[in-house]
Amino acid sequence: MNHVFKKGDSKKPTIVLLHGTGGNEHDLLPIAEMIDPEASVLGVRGNVLENGMPRFFKRLAEGVFDEEDLKFRTKELYDYLDKASKEYGFDREKIIAVGYSNGANIAASLMYHYQDAFQGAILFHAMVPLKDITLPTLINKHVFIGAGERDPIIPMDNTKHLIADLKQAGATVEEFWTGGGHQLTREEVDAARHWYNQLT
Repeated sequence: MNHVFKKGDSKKPTIVLLHGTGGNEHDLLPIAEMIDPEASVLGVRGNVLENGMPRFFKRLAEGVFDEEDLKFRTKELYDYLDKASKEYGFDREKIIAVGYSNGANIAASLMYHYQDAFQGAILFHAMVPLKDITLPTLINKHVFIGAGERDPIIPMDNTKHLIADLKQAGATVEEFWTGGGHQLTREEVDAARHWYNQLT
């Protein structure tokens, strides 16, 4: 997968960056810098193109996922993280995912499928990736969810369903709501940094 890696302090978690639709592996580097400038960072570009815009999986319409492709791409990314940890020598068990929109959705899907996908995840504007699926046990996993009360793409009920799913699986979830829409705000990033500092 197309990616960028920046080596940092090996004692800290590695931050894996997962961009939104139309983004790339460099998009969220400033966010990682704000959250922890000393951590190693792996920025990954999605392998799917939608009208020339990179994504992590196909969709059938706005908010309607191609579930078979989502499952395939979830495993593809999981396997890639195994490979990247060996290539770059970082601890596979100490990954914090940072995803926005489409990238947050693939990160959520990884947690819905794999108990050991991440140590924790920062999900900005994510939605339920798959319904009617039994999640693995996520005890000792930590998730920060940033969301907008007026998000035109993700209804509040959907985000609350995601939070409930993760909590029911045993994850510790912190939610942070803004009065805004789908855009990522500075206050969300600041709240995520505070959450990350408490975790690490």
